[in-house]
Amino acid sequence: MPLSLISVFVALLVTSLVWSGAANPLQRQKIAPKVVIISMFGDEAEVWHKRLPDSGLGDLADVQTHVPGLSVQYPHVYCTRDYSICHLTTGMGEINSAATMMALTFSDKFDLRSTYFIVSGIGGVNPKHGTLGSVAIARYAVQVALQYEIDARSIPKGWDTGYMAFGTKKPFEYPTIIYGTEVFELNEALRDVVFRLAGTAELSDSEATDAYRLKYTTMGRDFTPGTQPPAVIKCDAATSDVYYSGALLSAAFEKTSAVWTNGSAEYCMSAQEDNATLEVLVRAAVAGLVDFSRVIVMRAGSNFDRPPANVSTYAHLAVLDQNGFHIAIENLYNTGIEIVNGIIGGWDCVFKKGVAPMNYIGDIFGSLGGEPDFGPGSLTCGAGVSSGGAGDKRTAGQKA
Repeated sequence: MPLSLISVFVALLVTSLVWSGAANPLQRQKIAPKVVIISMFGDEAEVWHKRLPDSGLGDLADVQTHVPGLSVQYPHVYCTRDYSICHLTTGMGEINSAATMMALTFSDKFDLRSTYFIVSGIGGVNPKHGTLGSVAIARYAVQVALQYEIDARSIPKGWDTGYMAFGTKKPFEYPTIIYGTEVFELNEALRDVVFRLAGTAELSDSEATDAYRLKYTTMGRDFTPGTQPPAVIKCDAATSDVYYSGALLSAAFEKTSAVWTNGSAEYCMSAQEDNATLEVLVRAAVAGLVDFSRVIVMRAGSNFDRPPANVSTYAHLAVLDQNGFHIAIENLYNTGIEIVNGIIGGWDCVFKKGVAPMNYIGDIFGSLGGEPDFGPGSLTCGAGVSSGGAGDKRTAGQKA
């Protein structure tokens, strides 16, 4: 056979193998990141893309992977060249978050079984626990708006709120109709490790932000944390698709968070997406696709959840500039990069094998095994739900 024909034959063979995936095994190898960073909208994402290259850990622009089912606004997962760090944006709100995370975790392009997930978003901060620019790392996420709501203009006399849990007759009772997404508990041992890593960060602040904080100085000792400079704190997230503001709503959701966790949760950050994200990660964990003990939720305070004295709730929400947005975004990265660097740098010694949880982790149903320390108890007597779906046949909406 002439040399030219041999060359053509080899070229065609190689082309055929490439198309089949056999010539390049890397094309068939699933992406297995050490860390996936989860943002909810563009500004939260941009800070990671802009600043990560300066960390020496890589550039998220190096690899762009389209995943069917992601948001039409954010249709790609971005990764560093070595695939150790990946990032995606869910879109805002519970529905967008759930749809995006389901598309990611069940995609055949990724192997996420050893991946650490960092939910990195801004939120409304409770001035009893933190301040503008503070970064909270959560143990609990509570879906506080998953309740009956009576119009505030017609609530019964003596009530503090028009919210009451499903299946109850008044506020602040434990729900008797359980949906399964009311409460998620995360790995406290991992949170402690992450808290120490994040605590080494230098946090951004501004004089304009501090001026708004000082409005809380007349509100008593309970609100002292709101007047202080930003810090890394341990406290919990309240999920609601409604962007709420005001002393009555915030106080009601504080109580809801405590009641639904048997007094354990300390609500300090509002969020729109966290319980939706965590529900998907629980389902993916049941399917053996992720390790729920490797999930981190962090929120940075971009605004206070209630106004200071002598400021109306409307003005606080829609008129005055609290000047917290930009420092919250910056502090998500300032703390987050310390966590990512710690995970990558300590992979072989600590993080590859995982940080074993000492507390219960998972949802209110006990889907991952163990006995929840809140709610009506495990549906499977602590055994957890199998990947084949075996478990108690009670369904959402039934009384516990």
